[in-house]
Amino acid sequence: MRLRHVAERTVVVNLASIRPADLPTVSQLIASSPCHLLDQLVGNTPVLWIPDIGGGSTHGFWAKLEGHNPGGIKDRPGLHLVQRARERGDLAPGAPVVESTSGTLGLGLALAGMVYGHPVTLVTDPGMEPPMYNLLSAYGARVDVVNEPHPTGGWQQARRDRVAELMNRHQDAWCPDQYNNPDNVDAYQGLALELAAQLGRIDVLVCSVGTGGHSAGVTRVLRQFFPDLRLVGVDTTGSTIFGQPARTRRMRGLGSSIYPRNVDYGAFNEVHWVAAHEAVWACRQLAAGRYVTGGWSVGAVALVASWLSRTLADDIRIAAVFPDGPQRYAETIYNDAYCRQHNLLDRPPASAPEYISHPRDREVIRWTRCTTVLDPVAMDNVTDRGTAKAAVTEAGADRQTSTALVNPVGGPA
Repeated sequence: MRLRHVAERTVVVNLASIRPADLPTVSQLIASSPCHLLDQLVGNTPVLWIPDIGGGSTHGFWAKLEGHNPGGIKDRPGLHLVQRARERGDLAPGAPVVESTSGTLGLGLALAGMVYGHPVTLVTDPGMEPPMYNLLSAYGARVDVVNEPHPTGGWQQARRDRVAELMNRHQDAWCPDQYNNPDNVDAYQGLALELAAQLGRIDVLVCSVGTGGHSAGVTRVLRQFFPDLRLVGVDTTGSTIFGQPARTRRMRGLGSSIYPRNVDYGAFNEVHWVAAHEAVWACRQLAAGRYVTGGWSVGAVALVASWLSRTLADDIRIAAVFPDGPQRYAETIYNDAYCRQHNLLDRPPASAPEYISHPRDREVIRWTRCTTVLDPVAMDNVTDRGTAKAAVTEAGADRQTSTALVNPVGGPA
C-alpha cells in the first residue's frame, strides 16, 4: 500500500493493482510545498466542522484549528512581535527577549528566538505543566519560575514584576508585553484572512480572551468583510477581564487577574464565563466524538459555540477559534486522577448558561452569559451604576443594544 495526494486529500491506493501506464507522474501529485524556513510552518491551519458537542441537535460550528501550528496560536504573535521590534530597532540583533507566559506564547517566542537569533527568558509560575516546562527548556529557552503570587494581582502580576526585575538587570533586553502591545493584535491578520477565505461568510465569531490579542485582531479584520459580524468572548470564572472579582483560577490560557489594554471591549456583543469542570467536560466530549480537542480554552469555546449553534437560526454560520491542541494537557484535563482530585469529573454543564444583565450583578461560579460588556477600569473610575453603564464605547453600546444574539430566559428582549 502507498499514499498519494489527490485533490488536496491523502488517498490510500494499492499500487500493485494499477498498471504502470496508469500511474500518476510525480508532477501530477499534489502536496504541500516544502519549507526551507521554520516560520513557514506557521499559519494556513485547517477549519473543521464540529457537530454540537451536547449531542442534542444536528447543528454545529466551524473550528479554526490553531493547534496545527508547531506551538499553537501564539506562534503567530511570537514571530510577529519579534519581527516588528527588530524592524523598529527596539530589539537589537542578538539581544535577549524576556516575557511572562503561562506557556503558549513561550512556545511562540522560543520559535522566534530560534528564527531570529535571540536568547529567550520566559517567566512563569508553578502552574506551568512539567511537560511544557521541559519542552520550552528543550527549545533553548531559559524558564524562570516565580514562587509566590502577588497579594492582589496574583501570579500574573508576580510574573510581570519578575520580568521588570530582569529587564533592569539586562539593559539591552526587550519585553514584548503581550498584554498591552498593539503588535499582538496585528499579529492575527493572517488568521482572519485565512478564515474569510476558508468559510466565505461568518456571522458569529467565538474567541477565548486572555491578553485580548486574537479576539481583537481577528474581529477587526473580519468586520471589514462582514460588517455585521457578532463577537462572543469566552472567559473563565475568577477572571477580572470583564468585571468579575479576581479568584484563584485553575484554567490557563484564558482569563486574567490584570486588565490587558489589548482587550477591545467595544467589539464584543456578549461574554460567557465558563468554569473549569465545564471546560473539562467539553474537552473530553470533543476527544471522544471528534478526536480533535485541546486545552482549557478549546473546551470553553466549544461549549459556548455549541450552545449558540443550537440557539441561533439554522442559517447562521459560526466560527470558533481553537487556540491549541491537547498534548500539554495530558496530565491535567485528560488525567482522571488529576480531575478527580480537583472535582472536575462527572460534572456536565447545564444545557444553557445562566444570565446576568450586568457583569457586577453577582459573582459567577458556573457557565454564565452577559450581553452588557464594559471596561472594568472605566467602571472602577465611577461610582454611580448608571454612569458606569455609560462608559461603554459608542460602537460597543450600539452592538450590545441592537444585536444581542438571542433572547435568553430572564434576559433582555
